[in-house]
Amino acid sequence: MCGIVGYVGPDNGGKALDVVMEGLSRLEYRGYDSAGVAVLAGDHVETRKRAGKLANLTAALGDSPLPASGTGIGHTRWATHGGPTDQNAHPHRGGTDGKLVLIHNGIIENFHALRAELLEDGVVFESETDTEVAAHLVARAYATTHDLTEAMRQVVQVLEGAFTLLAVHADQPGVVVGARRNSPLVVGLGEGENFLGSDVAAFIGSTREALELEQDQIVTITPERVSVVGFDGRPAAGKPYHVDWDAAAAEKGGFDTFMEKEIHDQPHAVADTLLGRTDEDGHLVMDELRISEDDLRAVDKVVIVACGTASYAGMVAKYAIERWTRIPCEVELAHEFRYRDPVVDGNTLVVSISQSGETMDTLMAVKHAHDLGARTLSICNTHGATIPRESDAVLYTHAGPEIAVASTKAFLAQITACYILGLYLAQLRGGVFADQAPAVMKELQQVPDKIQTVIDSMDRVREIARFMADTRAVLFLGRHVGFPVAMEGALKLKELAYIHAEGFAAGELKHGPIALIEPGQPVFVIVPTPDSEHGLHGKVVSNIQEIRARGARTLVIAEEGDEAVVPFADEVIRVPATPPLLAPLLTTVPLQVFALELATAKGLDVDQPRNLAKSVTVE
Repeated sequence: MCGIVGYVGPDNGGKALDVVMEGLSRLEYRGYDSAGVAVLAGDHVETRKRAGKLANLTAALGDSPLPASGTGIGHTRWATHGGPTDQNAHPHRGGTDGKLVLIHNGIIENFHALRAELLEDGVVFESETDTEVAAHLVARAYATTHDLTEAMRQVVQVLEGAFTLLAVHADQPGVVVGARRNSPLVVGLGEGENFLGSDVAAFIGSTREALELEQDQIVTITPERVSVVGFDGRPAAGKPYHVDWDAAAAEKGGFDTFMEKEIHDQPHAVADTLLGRTDEDGHLVMDELRISEDDLRAVDKVVIVACGTASYAGMVAKYAIERWTRIPCEVELAHEFRYRDPVVDGNTLVVSISQSGETMDTLMAVKHAHDLGARTLSICNTHGATIPRESDAVLYTHAGPEIAVASTKAFLAQITACYILGLYLAQLRGGVFADQAPAVMKELQQVPDKIQTVIDSMDRVREIARFMADTRAVLFLGRHVGFPVAMEGALKLKELAYIHAEGFAAGELKHGPIALIEPGQPVFVIVPTPDSEHGLHGKVVSNIQEIRARGARTLVIAEEGDEAVVPFADEVIRVPATPPLLAPLLTTVPLQVFALELATAKGLDVDQPRNLAKSVTVE
């Protein structure tokens, strides 16, 4: 989950450091425990690195500048092996001459054994990291091969785990070599210069042309050339593509924080995810489908695997998929899926949801599902990421880059994609809900404007949040699709404000959680539309009465025109009327704004919450 940047360009341009630092500023969301850079300087490599956020490195470079160079690499770290210290910050040197410098994203699982071997050979380590082990191994291989690409190829044969490695060597100026296994790496293609990065944000200010790398590949970049080989040494070719967003999309757009900007991006994120989903005959289509329609028709169970916020999108999907397709649907936390001996087979569709497409727990679940013979489909926001490539099909969301660690627009886009998937499966299976799919799509296409209406009416929610800045605990209640919304609201508050928050199924109140209610306890209640089936609306109104009678402060999210909640609500937060299954796209937004504003009132960093990173690429 660290961020990495590599650059090669003309020496007389001397802009390596500027490019690398700009890239790190866009990748700091991937980790901010430390940051470091290295540039080639004649017959040696110079480095600077500091614990803490990128600002600390910037200050160090001001005190001790690096020379102009055409070759450089940079790293922003989310600590795994070894604490967030200057010594453990990347880059790390390898060999006795220090001419090789290496950075790393991921975890090398067999580093203890490799470190012991190197210690026996007399290697002296300066850090606690697994990365330094890789640096010494590559340096040792280079002493024999005198070729950085071949040295990297030899070393990756003995490494176990998930890793992206970037290395430079003073004896090979104008060359950066990268390798990837189960960890992201993308190539940026320039004119007289080339780039490497954890994602395209690393180089989007310089080029929008990119090259997608496959699993277990090594890439070598020079100012004029990009070459790719497999770990087996055989020549390979990446897949070129054009990035359809620009540098401005990665900036705050005039908002105080990325999260605030991304909340305001949500109408576009949902609308863009809906774009192009029907063909000229009005039938739903997928992005990349490597499963036959006959095989999809034969699906008799859907299992959704995801983590965190994405798992709540999966819970919403469960209601929609079962309603529209009548196929049983389960939702699993990806990190539990492969440890419980899941019952899946060739007629099971395993759907993974991941914003980055690199979430390691989810990737391993997809691989396990594939080994068991299941069909796999990925819902992802990142073109060319690992999970979509490992899956039989992919449905891309089009939320654009999400920089804030706490997910907002990616979550709504994921829910939207799940609806598309459910309608697509219903279309294939036929029946009454297949006939209703076009009508549901029309309802979905009206949702972006409704989201904008919610965003435009959040002044009172912000006031409430500022008033509650010293609150120590908040509860959230919901039924049906409101239940995962409640859990997502609680998660946002935990992530951003560091206070106790819990989301409950409202029907569980009387089975224990109602004991938490005491005078003044704030409780958000997500109320279903009065038109919901099975009397859900009335049941939730009864739940509000139950907690209000015990002194709770009730903050009710309800549809416009729903007057039944008014006598029992301390605050009513209105959202436009929408069909019950689609309501999470609206009811989630006030909870996002509330968490953002409350954390801001507490003086906290909402874009980079403590102990968290955007893309969790280790198990």
